[in-house]
Amino acid sequence: MTLLIVGATGTLGRQVARRAIDEGYKVRCLVRSAKRAAFLREWGAELVGGDLCYPETVQRALEGVTAVIDAATARPTDSLSIKQIDWDSKVALIQAANKACVERFITFSILNADKYPDVPLMEIKRCTELYLAESGLNYTVLQLAGFMQGLIGQYGIPILEGQPVWVTGASSPVAYMDTQDIAKFAVRALQLPETSKKAFPVVGTRAWSAEEIISVCERLSGKTARVTRMPINLLRTVRGSLRFFQWGWNVSDRLAFTEVLASGKPLDASMDEVYKVFGFDVSETTTLESYFQEYFNRIMKKLKELDYEKNKSKNKKQQPKRTPFKKANTQ
Repeated sequence: MTLLIVGATGTLGRQVARRAIDEGYKVRCLVRSAKRAAFLREWGAELVGGDLCYPETVQRALEGVTAVIDAATARPTDSLSIKQIDWDSKVALIQAANKACVERFITFSILNADKYPDVPLMEIKRCTELYLAESGLNYTVLQLAGFMQGLIGQYGIPILEGQPVWVTGASSPVAYMDTQDIAKFAVRALQLPETSKKAFPVVGTRAWSAEEIISVCERLSGKTARVTRMPINLLRTVRGSLRFFQWGWNVSDRLAFTEVLASGKPLDASMDEVYKVFGFDVSETTTLESYFQEYFNRIMKKLKELDYEKNKSKNKKQQPKRTPFKKANTQ
């Protein structure tokens, strides 16, 4: 089976590629920059130059492909809008996959996307799920809540460095999941006929509020967090102001997602049936506490090593200089 992975250089996509390669799939990755994706070639993937926003390049990448795993999504650094990347390009990808007679199509959405019609990204994900369901493709949708990897920059690093940790509104508990675990579900879906033309929640072992995550980080790091709360009404005002300027539309759309994270409603779902269908054991899923424990252990070990090297260098400088000549004895 030849598998095309779209978005393979991203946080989730690279884990999907790694998992698929390890399981023996022939992996092809659609990439915009071969230099940036060099690590994928080193892992054993075939790189095909192209851009999701240019359908003709996608069509070439799909030649001889049996299945597609689409892990692409808009990033904060992208110049294009959420609509252009998460809707226009996804519709084109689905159409191209249909034309190429792809046998399996795996993609990712967001849990509870249908409950937030006023949040652009959520509404786009909902519409994409509907479009895919009507496409005729043999698809599987995995509905995610959030990545544990994103929590390091949001909580771990600021707490270690004594920087402010920003919390918005009534923090919604989120069932974050390690991207390596999400990748396991995505690759396994290729092998399971019972996942065909269905959507499944794929979330962590429990939902965590911002306050609970901060408490875990404080306990594991031995440091106290500087928590700064951002009023949700202020963000709404900023978002409304940005809508008056075309250059601000993309930022405004991203700020809208804070409505989800500050609603107080848990972003979580039962995974009991999902584990049965996919044949996984929940005990093998990374917990948020164990994820942070490994992170802080690694950081603390590195800091100790740096401190040791610093002290060693300092002591060496303080030692008196020795002359290469022996002092002559005088009698």
